[in-house]
Amino acid sequence: MKQSTFYWYALAVLLLTGCGTAKLGPSGQKKIHGKTFVIIGASSGFGRGVAEQLGAYKANVVLAARRGSVLEEIAAGIRQAGGTALVVPMDISDPQAVEHLAEAAVTRYGTVDVWINMAGVGAIGRFWEIPLADQARLVDVNLTGFIYGSYAAITLFRKQGYGTLINMGSVESNSPIAYHASYAATKAGILNLGQAINQELRLSGHKQIKVVTIKPWAVDTPFWRHAANYSGGTPRMAAMDPPEKVINAVIRRAIRPRKQAAVGGKAKVAVIFHRLLPHFTERISANIAHKYQVENAPPAPPTSGSVHEPMEAGTGVDDGVRQRMKKEKEARRKSQP
Repeated sequence: MKQSTFYWYALAVLLLTGCGTAKLGPSGQKKIHGKTFVIIGASSGFGRGVAEQLGAYKANVVLAARRGSVLEEIAAGIRQAGGTALVVPMDISDPQAVEHLAEAAVTRYGTVDVWINMAGVGAIGRFWEIPLADQARLVDVNLTGFIYGSYAAITLFRKQGYGTLINMGSVESNSPIAYHASYAATKAGILNLGQAINQELRLSGHKQIKVVTIKPWAVDTPFWRHAANYSGGTPRMAAMDPPEKVINAVIRRAIRPRKQAAVGGKAKVAVIFHRLLPHFTERISANIAHKYQVENAPPAPPTSGSVHEPMEAGTGVDDGVRQRMKKEKEARRKSQP
């Protein structure tokens, strides 16, 4: 592809990106009404946002995460909005807990239309400075846990004859970023897991079962507050998207499945750039991460975050990271001579 052609293509992607991240219209909302969704990782961020939106569309929502008390609060809001909700406290890294979740959903609702694996933890810092226990836990949750969740969903869908599995990947499923090594590795695994399962379903004649991998850019959610952090600076990233973009994209893909869905213009262009210029893209993204996370971030002590145990803080959808970064930038500007 000529360079000029590539830039025009990238511009077209940016101009057209809004259509996949807008809220569903009335006809789309009707398709959600009465359908059953299982969401693992529903206590904050994308999971909470999707659950609450589905409740407003009068869906049946099975809420799963480690923080049961938060799930009860979300469930109350869903019921008030006209949907129904079932709360199942669990940890996605426990295969028996995942199996129990599937059984509870079927016992309550009979079938499951969409299963969404959204639980996730992160670790920020140089690979050799992040404790191995934290990195192993990332794999347990972000990859092994997604295998457990995907296995439960596909087993259920094969019995039903239909269903959509949505796994939360990342732009880092394609383009890894410095200081996120183990996290990027798990997200690449999630993408390959979904792609392989899709082909196996096709070869086995399961045309009504779909696997979708969602790939957002960095987004302002409690993920950053919950991440293990050994970088020396407060967790952050450049040009964060609002969570509504990803929430809307997930719900759209629930009724119009697509194997991969990069969310928003930045994610789509990053994926395109990495496909054409992988080493250049990784170098540029690493430089950006270094500037924001190492050079400009206010100091922060090392922490394992919520990697091993859930935190009480950070139960919202948007966590105010963008606003915090603006204040930090202004403080840095004023402190300069």
